[in-house]
Amino acid sequence: MGLFSKLKAVLTKTRDGISKKLTELFAKNKLGEEFYEELEDILISADVSVKTTMEIVDEIRDTAIKEKCKDKEYVISLLKKELFETLDYAEKLEVKSPAVIMVVGVNGVGKTTTIGKLANKFVKEKKSVTIAAADTFRAAASDQLSVWADRAKVRIIKHSEGADASAVVFDAIGSAKAKNTDVLIIDTAGRLHVKSNLMEELKKMDRVVKREFPDANYYKLIALDATTGQNAYNQVEVFNEAIGIDGIILTKLDGTAKGGFIVSLSYELEVPVCYVGTGEKLEDIEDFDAQDFVDSMF
Repeated sequence: MGLFSKLKAVLTKTRDGISKKLTELFAKNKLGEEFYEELEDILISADVSVKTTMEIVDEIRDTAIKEKCKDKEYVISLLKKELFETLDYAEKLEVKSPAVIMVVGVNGVGKTTTIGKLANKFVKEKKSVTIAAADTFRAAASDQLSVWADRAKVRIIKHSEGADASAVVFDAIGSAKAKNTDVLIIDTAGRLHVKSNLMEELKKMDRVVKREFPDANYYKLIALDATTGQNAYNQVEVFNEAIGIDGIILTKLDGTAKGGFIVSLSYELEVPVCYVGTGEKLEDIEDFDAQDFVDSMF
């Protein structure tokens, strides 16, 4: 099953909400101010932000007026085009070896599972992978990560619970360099901005990577639970301010009818979506494709 097919499946709730409302809109309204106001409401109900929604609908309105368009399919094609260009606005991320990928995010977004899937993905791409279990805060976190490392058949560097997370990162970097590892993935404790000690710990780990492995291609990715919707803005902003965020990993898309939030979040914060989780299995992670995502919303 390709990414488009998987996205079609996981975006069922988002797509059903948009498609049904668009059908009703075209049935009762000709193109005009009332039509565009309702189109705005549909996008906002899918959790696209008000700011981005207004920009998208303004572009559609201007083009439709200029082209003297009244055809439903043409308006939908304009909508898809605007959504794609908005979602594709942030510069894409290309992971190059040697790579260090630090995965951050709040509690419960699925970081551990995602790291296991990522590791497996890179192994399938014939890359050597090491995982650093730098979540020393949560009980049994390294044990859970070890299970995923075993499934993906990759090495894991871990210390005892309560150990200095930066020490784990330091040792993992030394090991990765010694073995010429292609990809080092660093797990981190789930944290909120109110946990100032954990945010400072994250900054310290960030400094260790930069100091100890300056030649690496270093990427900081935030895992976002898609069911969070617009609340994810705050998460990205907080982590971005602390260490800088290079990309987004989307999880739990199948559980939300508000998948549109990622369109405006990526556009307004200029952070690209890099990967999307499409299920519970080890293989269920894919490179993000903006066109497939937009097509799957309709």
